[in-house]
Amino acid sequence: MTRGLIDAGIQVLAGIDSNPHCRETYETNNHNKYLECDICELTPTHLVEMFPELKNANNVLLVGCAPCQPFSLLRKEEYDENGNPIPHKSVNLLTEFGRFVKHIRPAHVMVENVPGLKGKGADVLDNFKNMLNEEGYHVDDKILYAKNYGVPQNRRRYILIASRLFQPVIPNPTHGTEQGLLPYCTVRQTIENYPPIAAGGTDENVANHCSSSLSDLLLQRIQATPHNGGSRTDWPENLVLNCHKTFKGHTDVYGRMKWDEPSPTLTVKCFSLSNGRFGHPEQDRAISLREAAALQTFPDDYIFYGNIQEIGKQIGNAVPVLLANIMGTYILNEHNKYFKMLKTQMNEQGQEKPKS
Repeated sequence: MTRGLIDAGIQVLAGIDSNPHCRETYETNNHNKYLECDICELTPTHLVEMFPELKNANNVLLVGCAPCQPFSLLRKEEYDENGNPIPHKSVNLLTEFGRFVKHIRPAHVMVENVPGLKGKGADVLDNFKNMLNEEGYHVDDKILYAKNYGVPQNRRRYILIASRLFQPVIPNPTHGTEQGLLPYCTVRQTIENYPPIAAGGTDENVANHCSSSLSDLLLQRIQATPHNGGSRTDWPENLVLNCHKTFKGHTDVYGRMKWDEPSPTLTVKCFSLSNGRFGHPEQDRAISLREAAALQTFPDDYIFYGNIQEIGKQIGNAVPVLLANIMGTYILNEHNKYFKMLKTQMNEQGQEKPKS
């Protein structure tokens, strides 16, 4: 989100997250402050003390990307001894974010999350939107596909934009199959030109271009998976897992991406062959961390730090840079348009005064 907003021309003061493993990646690439803390333990007053710029609320955009796990369809519900569902520890982070909105009253607010925020998280979301209405914000929200905005990935996301200054409208798609739209960006366009590497290999000339190693059995399985979109359903019987012999679902796991389509949704396990359709379209390996980052529209000079699991989380949890850029550009343009209109009105009123 930060990289996309910076690319849109917005000055980002800081990012807040409780994950210590993100600090080096965030600060090195974005050149601003990373606050490693739990926002449940941070007060809006303290935040304003650290960043006095927040006092000029009419120039402030607050963005909340709360962890998606509480509302993800992939999350298995946990139950207590009485059979009641146990809420995820992060379920109220959108509400916590709302504390900062109410105190700072920024000109604009943006929220990004999984579509399940409108399903599993409907109560939390409704309370947040009611708060925005009470505070005088105009709101628009939508579930959209990132691929419709030039991201080479079939990623569905919920976006909310709110403003005290104007009535926001989620930007229209730029890519798709309808007349007048650009064609979808594909896996081929995004990763074809990276140097070939083997499973477990690294290319020292391209940052983060390394892939996870494979056991002999997994290597046999990916070799038996047809290029350009093959799946585990194409394997010979001796390679099929026992659990898959009676279960026909989750056919994407161990599969290869298709060259000429957007990729599947990347997850925190996007480097793992057994956790989705994350196989390279033709090389016998899972996609590399660099290729995953490219599919999230990170530029090649955006370097990730940490071990493969930590970097996988940073990439898989990210908002696609291009999507953040488009939303940020829209907000900035409307912001500038509002103040230009306001200045024009004030000048016109000033010119009329002498005549009276």
